[in-house]
Amino acid sequence: MADVNHVILIGRLTRDAELKYLGSGTAVLNFSIASNSKKKQGDQWIDEASFFDVVLYGKQGESVNQYMTKGKQIAIEGRLHQRRWEQDGQSRSKVEIVADNVQLLGGGNQQTAPDHQPSKPAAPDVQPGTFPDDVPW
Repeated sequence: MADVNHVILIGRLTRDAELKYLGSGTAVLNFSIASNSKKKQGDQWIDEASFFDVVLYGKQGESVNQYMTKGKQIAIEGRLHQRRWEQDGQSRSKVEIVADNVQLLGGGNQQTAPDHQPSKPAAPDVQPGTFPDDVPW
């Protein structure tokens, strides 16, 4: 069986995206998203945020850069990648998401998505308490 490395997330940008270029001229768009979930703590449901660093290479990064502002809701599809380097004699590493596709969903600022990037509707919210407590997952 082949290994699978596939990530799909919907979240909000935690800061404005940063567009840079490699020596080869390839665009690199770096940004971070927060993806919220609910967690039951005692008898109450609380919000819990997870934060992810994302990198998007190439022309899509250039074309969506102007719309990638703090608070904007986006969907990303890509893969996990672990970068490794050495700093001050210490081995370091960082896991980030390398995006293959970014969809602008709305929310945050109210700019319109570019014509070539159709927005998908956000996944429906599942309200806490929708499932009985005895469901094994």
